[in-house]
Amino acid sequence: MQFFSKAHVYDFMSKRYIALGISAVLFFGSLFLMATKGFNYGIDFSGGTLIQVKYDSAVSLDKIRAALAKNEAYKNASVTEFGSAEEVTIRFSGASSNLGSDVGASVAELLKDTGKFEIRRTDVVGPKVGDELREKGVMALAISLVGILIYIAFRFEWRFAMAAVASEIHDVVITMGAISFFAIDVNLDTLAAILTVVGYSLNDTIIVFDRIRENIKTSKSTHLDTIINESVSATLTRTILTSGTTLITVVVLFLFGGDMIHGFSLALIVGIVIGTLSSIFVAAPMLLWFKFSVEKYRAMEAEKARVQREKDKQRAMFEKGTI
Repeated sequence: MQFFSKAHVYDFMSKRYIALGISAVLFFGSLFLMATKGFNYGIDFSGGTLIQVKYDSAVSLDKIRAALAKNEAYKNASVTEFGSAEEVTIRFSGASSNLGSDVGASVAELLKDTGKFEIRRTDVVGPKVGDELREKGVMALAISLVGILIYIAFRFEWRFAMAAVASEIHDVVITMGAISFFAIDVNLDTLAAILTVVGYSLNDTIIVFDRIRENIKTSKSTHLDTIINESVSATLTRTILTSGTTLITVVVLFLFGGDMIHGFSLALIVGIVIGTLSSIFVAAPMLLWFKFSVEKYRAMEAEKARVQREKDKQRAMFEKGTI
């Protein structure tokens, strides 16, 4: 399926300053939100207790909250549906010692008049464990960015690597800004969404960079902005199809997946949109900022090809026994 003609070249680079201006507003706005509003850390990272309750029939969340409020220690519990109206999760933030020795039994006693139910699970995460998970999450994100830098520098060229990592940081910061703005619980699911955004955005960027590298060798133009326009235009249909189908799937998860994955799916929606746009309007234009030279790259590739031909010639002569 081809939505856009491969023969037509769209002038994306003429709009790069407008796009970069919008990106700058979103980027620094996200940093401001993270510095002022901060994050709503979930149980995974802040510590706390989660109880999953399964009812025989749909139950009112307000009824459960009113029942829990009878105990002073439980009145600030977070009660949400878990995939269906019959199943709910009850979350308590902070140290579990404040909730008593047997939280599950206490909650069951308070909820006895709300309907017929069973407690499916009771998870307790201590503050130290939460801190450790948070540190490891940040480490995982940092290691992934360093790995991306090394991989792209090895496969392409250091300017491509710097542009890709800058684009990835751009996508992560804006996604985290959205998480802060919408007060999404930051937990292991959210971290998984951010790492997914990193991988998804990188894939888009690699596709564009790969086409730029090929077009540098074959294009008649010596102007990098023209080559970028040719490359992005050639991959535009693929980008729209891939991003569009992925986005539809994630939107369906957001609409029908239940409260438990709203944060995960919303973070992915923001990340997919930003990641797709950044591969065109952030990563590619940064090659221009880093003064990438088409002539020097072509000369370097020509020298590599000459050296390889010389090696192949010597190998052939060796195999024939002439040397």
